[in-house]
Amino acid sequence: MYNPVPDGIATSVRWVHYAEAAPPKQLAGLVHCFWELRTLAVLSEDFRYHALPDACVNLLLNQTDTEIAGITALNTASTVLNLGTSFHYVGVQLFPGVWQGDRGEMVGSYVGTPYRGKVPLVPTSERIAGLAFEEKVPLLVELVEWCIAQGHIVPNIVTARILAHLDGIRSVEDMAQLVGISPRHLQRTLKRATGFTPHNLLKVLRLQQSFRKHHLDLYADQAHFIHEFRRATGYTPGKYRKQFGV
Repeated sequence: MYNPVPDGIATSVRWVHYAEAAPPKQLAGLVHCFWELRTLAVLSEDFRYHALPDACVNLLLNQTDTEIAGITALNTASTVLNLGTSFHYVGVQLFPGVWQGDRGEMVGSYVGTPYRGKVPLVPTSERIAGLAFEEKVPLLVELVEWCIAQGHIVPNIVTARILAHLDGIRSVEDMAQLVGISPRHLQRTLKRATGFTPHNLLKVLRLQQSFRKHHLDLYADQAHFIHEFRRATGYTPGKYRKQFGV
């Protein structure tokens, strides 16, 4: 199954803690993980979080100010988020294609304003504030189950099949053949479900795969890999590994 890497935290940074928890079995095809990102002490300078594109959607809750929340997703390039010197976030990372709520609410940048949408992000954030991460997870499960009941989170057969067979996909044509539809139909289906064209989705999935397996299994040659990696992350592969230890 698709297993995107955590976003970049520079190896030089201290007092920033990241944790993940796996979903229960009934949510395994919808939720990649529940996560927490927080400072353990006030930092001496602003922390810059290097968010990688992964085609996932995140339900993000700010535990420092529970009014601030959002539904986040990136396109095909990473972004650097300045989180300041003290922060505490938790969230739900959803697999590509399963979020079918209002796409107009989604943001691809820093979330710093109160959430005014219909998803109960703020009430959930208020309920879990002050709890240990492992105690927050069951209430985040309830949030996901509410979204399922409302039709905001829906299993997606097309993206699930693509994610389950990534190793056999080398082109958009392979992707279309795998799911048994024409490339044109695939274009409409993926754009509606994920916001990505098939070509852009494949670029993001290849980038994520390159962290888990040898890149020459995914790209035509070394030069192509370096070019695409730098365009997506802003770093050469070697500099990224040195900076973030991934």
